[in-house]
Amino acid sequence: MSNYIEKLKNDKSKDVVRKLFFILLGNLFCAVAFNVFFVPNRLLSGGIGGIGILIQYLTGMPAGIMVFILNLPIFLIGSRLVDREFAVFGFISMLVFSFLLTVTKDINQYLAVKDILLGAIFGGIFNGIGMGLMFRHRTCQGGFDIIAAVLKSKYNINIGSGLMAANTIVISFSSLLFGYKSAMYTLISMYIGYRILDKVQTGLNVRKKIIIISNKPEELADTILKQLNRGVTFLEGSGAYTKEGKKVIYCVVTSRETVKLKHIIDEIDPKAFFIASDVVEVRGKGFKNTGI
Repeated sequence: MSNYIEKLKNDKSKDVVRKLFFILLGNLFCAVAFNVFFVPNRLLSGGIGGIGILIQYLTGMPAGIMVFILNLPIFLIGSRLVDREFAVFGFISMLVFSFLLTVTKDINQYLAVKDILLGAIFGGIFNGIGMGLMFRHRTCQGGFDIIAAVLKSKYNINIGSGLMAANTIVISFSSLLFGYKSAMYTLISMYIGYRILDKVQTGLNVRKKIIIISNKPEELADTILKQLNRGVTFLEGSGAYTKEGKKVIYCVVTSRETVKLKHIIDEIDPKAFFIASDVVEVRGKGFKNTGI
């Protein structure tokens, strides 16, 4: 029993260290996106970071300081709606992001990309990677990320989709001050960023939902269990025309395993009816939970 408790403590410590590492790495990507790509091209951004940039443009006050100030009330409210661990690491991440934004604010003197289209594209990529790394390890930057996490847990809305909707409001307001051209390039950057976020969060090896209707369901199921080591569920079905009862094979595999599964079907029952579709989220034995 003592060995089990000690193992839990070690696993917990490793998890904390891993989260802190990705908080630092993810926020570094985001700070580079802001100070190398967004600020030199007078691009905007969404969320609290975007509001911080907006205030920096108008007053000259560093965005990092404003990010910290604006995040505090959101954390006080959001910490009651998401789990405590997520809120605590989110608060740490917010402090790190504010610090990195401040210390790297002059980096654009050396690494600035003064091309608005390139700034929008690569700023979106860097920002998306940074946010995706944090969400994948159940951390965030605070601000609108907390709001997106609440939408995810309460209504199962994708993180990227939720952020895109909320931030469009911020960009629309900003366009009144800085003109539609800057806002349009910013929306391009945001779209790229949130697409990257969802890809990083869910992983490149996308899960696939598989449905197979075959005359050899037992043999197929046994082979899938043995060769792919994936669970298989039989659903009861019947043909509308033939009225024949059939066992429908239902399972979830990774995109890499889909190729091998097709070979298995071709060998056992080439005439089988096969459907594969992307799955947004999978939880359970054999699948690692990613994100919120």
